[in-house]
Amino acid sequence: MHINPERSSRPDYPLLERQVESVLEGERNLMANAAQFSALVYDTLADLNWAGFYFTVPARKGEGKDLLVGAFQGKPACARIPFGRGVCGTAAAERKTIVVPDVHAFPGHIACDSASNSEIVIPLVKDGEVVGVFDIDSPQLNRFSDEDREGLERMLAAFMDGTDFS
Repeated sequence: MHINPERSSRPDYPLLERQVESVLEGERNLMANAAQFSALVYDTLADLNWAGFYFTVPARKGEGKDLLVGAFQGKPACARIPFGRGVCGTAAAERKTIVVPDVHAFPGHIACDSASNSEIVIPLVKDGEVVGVFDIDSPQLNRFSDEDREGLERMLAAFMDGTDFS
C-alpha cells in the first residue's frame, strides 16, 4: 500500500489540475504524459495501491476492442482487458466513470491485485471514441467519493487537452 504521510485524504483538486497542466507543459507525447500523470496521482493521493492507464487496442481474437496496460504506478497488472469485462472494461464500454466502493461485490471484477478493495475508473474519450481508461485501486473500502470522481475527471480533462493521441 502506498501511503505518504504528507498527503491529505481530502486532496486539493483545483491545485492538482494546475499541477497536471504544469507537468505536461511543453510535452504532448502520449507515453511521456501518461507516465507523468500516473506518477503525480500515485504520489499525491492517499491510500492507493495502483494508478495507471489502459489504452484501447483491437481485440486479439475476433472483433471488438481490448484495453492494453500503459503507464502506471504500482504492482504488475493485468496486461489486456476486453471491453465490457471487469470495472475497466465496463467503464470503457459504457463510456462513464465507475466508482466501486467494494470490488468484491462488483460482478465480473478482475482481481489483478488481491489487496485492492475499492476502485475508480474514468474513460478517456477523444473525438467521440474511447481511447482508454484511467484506473485507480485502493486497499481501503469506500476510498473514492464524488469529490474524487469530479476532481479526477477534471485532472484527466487537462491530461487529454495536453496530450496527442495519434
